[in-house]
Amino acid sequence: MTTALSAPKAPGGIGSVSGEPDLWCTYAAVRTLAWLGRTDGMAEQEKTAAYLSGRRNPDGGYAWSRGMLSDAWATFYCTQALHDMGRPVPHLDATAQWIGRTWSGEAYAMLPGQGPDVWATHFSSRTAVELCGTELPDPERLLGWLGRLQGTDGGLGWTPQDARRGNADVRACYYGVMAWRAAVAAGAAEDAPWDVEALAGWLMQRQDESGGFRFSPHTEVPCMWATYRAVGALDALGRTPLDPDGCREWVMRMRGPSGAFVRWDGYDVEDVWASFCAVGTLKALKAPLDAVGDAVAARIARLGCPQGGYTYREPGAAADALSTAAAVLAAGPGQADPRAVRWLEGCQLPNEGGVMYMPGRGSEVRCTLWALAAGAFAGDRPARARIAGWLGSLQNPDGGFGYWEGRGSDMVSTAAALETAALLDMGRPVLDTAAATAFLDSCRLPGQEPHAYGNVPGAPATLRAGLQAQRAFALLGRDVTEATGTLLDRHRVRGGGFANEGHRVPDLLSTYEAVLAADRAGVPVDTAHLRAFLDRVHGPAGTAWSPLAPGSGGPLADCLGILLARRTDGPVGTLPALALS
Repeated sequence: MTTALSAPKAPGGIGSVSGEPDLWCTYAAVRTLAWLGRTDGMAEQEKTAAYLSGRRNPDGGYAWSRGMLSDAWATFYCTQALHDMGRPVPHLDATAQWIGRTWSGEAYAMLPGQGPDVWATHFSSRTAVELCGTELPDPERLLGWLGRLQGTDGGLGWTPQDARRGNADVRACYYGVMAWRAAVAAGAAEDAPWDVEALAGWLMQRQDESGGFRFSPHTEVPCMWATYRAVGALDALGRTPLDPDGCREWVMRMRGPSGAFVRWDGYDVEDVWASFCAVGTLKALKAPLDAVGDAVAARIARLGCPQGGYTYREPGAAADALSTAAAVLAAGPGQADPRAVRWLEGCQLPNEGGVMYMPGRGSEVRCTLWALAAGAFAGDRPARARIAGWLGSLQNPDGGFGYWEGRGSDMVSTAAALETAALLDMGRPVLDTAAATAFLDSCRLPGQEPHAYGNVPGAPATLRAGLQAQRAFALLGRDVTEATGTLLDRHRVRGGGFANEGHRVPDLLSTYEAVLAADRAGVPVDTAHLRAFLDRVHGPAGTAWSPLAPGSGGPLADCLGILLARRTDGPVGTLPALALS
């Protein structure tokens, strides 16, 4: 077992830097500065506010990045960060209406139609009550759902089904407790819906002899994220850790050379998440913040991006797994810098076996697929076994997969999980394929056009969701030739490429999915039609996401464009199974 003293450092090798701010990092930076009373000193405040506001979609919700679907976590982060900056949050009435669409009848989902989970329930209930000032649809039913999160060991799971499986986590405890607090603020009964002594006891037992906390009894090392969520949950319940002084001392031992914080003992980057969690922990412990305020604020200032927003470390060194995998894949077989692959392999860190989008964050299923497609962990049987174990644990009770642990299932994540299992080729079942099939079938829209699938049950049908379903079914042994051909015919754009909705405006992601699915199903690809599309999106600056988008879409778009161009002259079946949305 990995111990705290032998925990891996930041990845070695050389990763690729996008140069872009990140929403999670921006929220963490702004929230930390707000706790420290230092938001007035933020650089590029106007640009940061514009970055956050720019994630707002016409439906009133906010997205991880411009052009993606609204979801609950992005909506909470954007609106909370704007509020912490003292900026007006635009059109809160529309945001409240969007949040209402994610209500399942008992709790909240990340997006409309998805199954509810405690991440989303925390985000949406707090956004609705604390920022929008609206009532919850049915507080008593919400409390009943929250109550069913408690397992026999006293801890809370991501969903009631997870609780029955004994899958408790300190993050789920924090999110559940904070959702309860929001419900009370909205007028619900003040009695907690759990056996509070059992819940507090379970949380207290997660404290390591070092003073820090672990996510669950099964995780490898105590870390700052787990410590903040555990201590924050205990504080909200009116409790303290068994050893509060030991916890405070552990947090202070996690200070790096600048005086800001690292995620765990042995890590060597003072990233934004570690300082966010450290300051949050000290605040929950009622410890003074003056001793760390100057150092943390100075460190956060160095993480700001010139265009506004923040990333996790110095912008020039803030590599991420998707950009790095994209660079390896775009270089071509045998041409990539092996140090980039080594950097990707360094994103498998303690406590979660998958690959993290950014080091020190949480493992993510799409990033794991991209890393494996780029050749990471080739021949490393123990590392691949860790990924397989993590992937199996990620499968939700409904049979599908979400982006990360505890998040509700969606089509793109489920297809990515099945593709990842195929790449691992462990020689034994990694996933429950019957349950995965049931989730895929639940995303089909009956009574509509043949082979119509949404990203989540009940969502509008799209080409990408339909093709992801067919690729997943092919991996599960179904013949998908006819279904794939039907979908491609329905969304083929006359002037080149494929459209995600209808057949008029093509885009890069849908066209990539179309060629990948066609090759998998044995459907011929019209390379002249593909070249016509590529000519429309490719320019001197790189590849755009669509003919309507100016310039390069960044390293991921450039990678997909290069792979498609290579496919026009290359053999069938050369496209790796890459997906984003």
